[in-house]
Amino acid sequence: MNVGFVQQVNQREQAINLADSIRQIGQLANQGAALVVLQELHTSHYFCQTQNSANFKIAEPLVGPTFRALSAAAKQHKLVVVGSIFEQRHAGVYHNTAIVIDSDGSLAGFYRKMHIPDDPGYYEKYYFIPGDTGFKPITTSLGKLGVCICWDQWFPESARLMALAGAELLVFPSAIGWDCNDCDAEKQRQLDAWITIQRSHAIANHLPVIAVNRAGYEADPSGHTAGIDFWGSSFICDAMGTIRVQADSRQASALLTSIDLQATQQQRNTWPFFRDRRIDAYQDLCKRWRDD
Repeated sequence: MNVGFVQQVNQREQAINLADSIRQIGQLANQGAALVVLQELHTSHYFCQTQNSANFKIAEPLVGPTFRALSAAAKQHKLVVVGSIFEQRHAGVYHNTAIVIDSDGSLAGFYRKMHIPDDPGYYEKYYFIPGDTGFKPITTSLGKLGVCICWDQWFPESARLMALAGAELLVFPSAIGWDCNDCDAEKQRQLDAWITIQRSHAIANHLPVIAVNRAGYEADPSGHTAGIDFWGSSFICDAMGTIRVQADSRQASALLTSIDLQATQQQRNTWPFFRDRRIDAYQDLCKRWRDD
């Protein structure tokens, strides 16, 4: 199956960003893509760098303008699209939500970000309520997609629960980058960690992974920090964690590769992690901490 991603350098104007997403979906479709994944919050700058109530104005309903535009593109090109919205669920109730659109333009499902960070430059708890969709794969015409969002990707439990529920592919739209004040060595350590943790999800669960990040520098509107230099480096790896294609850390990219979903069965027969799991001994994973 041919799968692709769109790594964007975002502008302030939402219409420009969405048009760019649509254009690159078409570009990947012309190359034979059956699935295209977009980055987290791809229609806007990463507004969570600061706490500003004016940003709630850009939120939209689940079936809103972004869905309609992506739905038309999915239907036109007969492919599956994973997009991202700042969802207004009800008055005062907002989520960071991934929408999965099937090849006929219908809404196959959605995932609301479960782990919400709250750190300098990433004030997401101000904007988003933790998701309530759970770690359930979304069924599409291509198979079951285990979609998580950014901060979720650092938690092995997220990927494992998706795998246990039958996910055939793990998808991680992201918006993560460097503190401009960090030295080059520290920046490389962080990037290596980001790549390694997601490759480890592929290996531990024998599932291909699509990890899509934004690129480019975005200033902090408040001026309290030096802004974020998003490190791009989006990639697709196979069920053994081998990177099949990867973007660089600076440029916008629309890249494509093929993955073999049958490899999961082969790998699980050879490396039977799921057979040998000690489910009788994992109860403490449901505790916040062990004091003994």
